[in-house]
Amino acid sequence: MLLALVLLAGAAFRIHWALNDEGLYWPDEVYQSLEPAHRLVFGYGLVAWEFVEGARNWALPGLVAGVLGLARLLGGTAPAVYLDVIKCFFALLGVGCAWGSWRLARAYGASELAAAAGAALFALAAVPIYFAPRALSENASALPVVLGLALALPRGGSRRAVLGGACLLGLAVLLRLQNGIFCVGLLAVLLAQRRWRAAGEALAVLAGWAFLYGLLDRLTWGGWFHSARVYLEFNVLKDGASAWGTAPFSYYGRVLFQGMAAVTFVTGVLVLLAARRAPGLLAVSALFFALHALQPHKELRFLVPVLPLFTALAGVGLDSLLVGWSTRGVRIVAALAVTAVAALSGLRAGRLTFGDVGQYEDSRPQASAWDDAGDINRLLLAASRRDDVCGLKVEVVHLAWTGGYSYLHQPVPLYPPNGPPRGSGLFSHVITFPAYAPGEVLAESGPVVLARLRDGCVPDPGYTWRLP
Repeated sequence: MLLALVLLAGAAFRIHWALNDEGLYWPDEVYQSLEPAHRLVFGYGLVAWEFVEGARNWALPGLVAGVLGLARLLGGTAPAVYLDVIKCFFALLGVGCAWGSWRLARAYGASELAAAAGAALFALAAVPIYFAPRALSENASALPVVLGLALALPRGGSRRAVLGGACLLGLAVLLRLQNGIFCVGLLAVLLAQRRWRAAGEALAVLAGWAFLYGLLDRLTWGGWFHSARVYLEFNVLKDGASAWGTAPFSYYGRVLFQGMAAVTFVTGVLVLLAARRAPGLLAVSALFFALHALQPHKELRFLVPVLPLFTALAGVGLDSLLVGWSTRGVRIVAALAVTAVAALSGLRAGRLTFGDVGQYEDSRPQASAWDDAGDINRLLLAASRRDDVCGLKVEVVHLAWTGGYSYLHQPVPLYPPNGPPRGSGLFSHVITFPAYAPGEVLAESGPVVLARLRDGCVPDPGYTWRLP
């Protein structure tokens, strides 16, 4: 009963924010997933550098395109509809991760009650809720990670469980390359447990998924493991990601405390109590955390795949704490107290600032983390419903911080602030501030408006679909 209530409440939190937030945490949630998926389904969209150079594979855009295509098949061709469908899909993946956390804790012997309380620390906590609806590779891969480890990692698992778990981890790597850390961790734990046959079979399954990874790149980019090679060259050899900021080793711990202090403290204490009963799971989780903390460039979203593992460990730790208490009432109160800590965090999720989630800390840490650029995206949705738009210029923000054609959904030129001037005749509408609005104001949202500049546009044969 507790697990069912936790999952229902977690779903309610996530779907609420999926339907009431049009903002961005970071451009990747559009230009590495939504926009390339829009290109696959509808034939047009802005192209980020990763999909020019081939630094990402097509697994995540393919997944999003599948959801988008299904919505289209069922009649959801308007962006306001298919975007809500995609966001709710990712939100429900987060609920699945909470269940996976419960399943993983149970696999390590935690009681149903303790495992449900541990799952609440993921289902109801503010930071997982914040990231849940976003079309990020971390969200897409977290579910196969936690379910894969729940099947393959604990002692006593069947041969079928190990093979199925390794298969899920291979899928997780296809969606996000960094999840290879979990694959290495699984093999190391199996070898440490002297499960030689299981380790060999898991390695064979992972090798099969590696072949599929390479084949996908061969079919889409023209070379085996092309995206992995370009990505590693850019991020490891050239340290290119550092251009977007660096942070010290303590970044992740500090930001987790900023975003959900009580949940982080409770989870941390309970994880330590799980060390004796789940050393393998703790080692794999700590390895993933430490390797990310050692990288110069850090973003809190990078930890999303490991958070369900830590809450599963918290469930095991809570069970270890309560195992000596014979009074059922005491166990129930303790589990409800942990759940209440998580629920209070979730109720306060709307107060999260960018400082709380470790983003834009040097420029606007006190700004709300919710609905950033949402006003611009709502005006793009308004433009998508008009049949007189033949070109649009966004004058208030770089296009990377907008929803692009995923929101505009019209095959017309979309120009950045430094694009052609108004007198060029290349666009009919602008998104701008009211004081600079020309002609007729058609819609407004917050401090920006959509205005019509003219009827008709001069064709732009030199228009490029590359994201500036």
